Amino acid sequence: MSSLISVVTASIVVFVLSSVYYALLTPVEKRLLGERAPDRGDRPPPLKILLELARGLVVAAVIAGLARYAGLTGVWPVVVLGLVLWAGFPAVLLTGSMMWERTPAATAALHAGDWLIKILVTSAIVGAWL
Repeated sequence: MSSLISVVTASIVVFVLSSVYYALLTPVEKRLLGERAPDRGDRPPPLKILLELARGLVVAAVIAGLARYAGLTGVWPVVVLGLVLWAGFPAVLLTGSMMWERTPAATAALHAGDWLIKILVTSAIVGAWL
């Protein structure tokens, strides 16, 4: 039961953190990129909010499952796992989007920072319950 609580808690916390992160840094991205900046709109509709929470649940469940399978307990070992997962997945995917889809470096860096925060905070919360 505590794993479920950690997964739900992490998904809610990272949703809030990510929202604040983008609210603070999207204007910086717009200043850097001008017209090339993606239009994220204002407030997301409820369906997007639910989908983003679901994405957070999936990420948290994967981290919890991998940590449990690897026998990791405590915050720091799971945070290290999260850092490795970030380097192996979001960072690699975002550099690929820069190379192949011409995603501006500022946009990729914005997303990379968001994913780093999401994964490390999720890992810390999940690790606290393992």
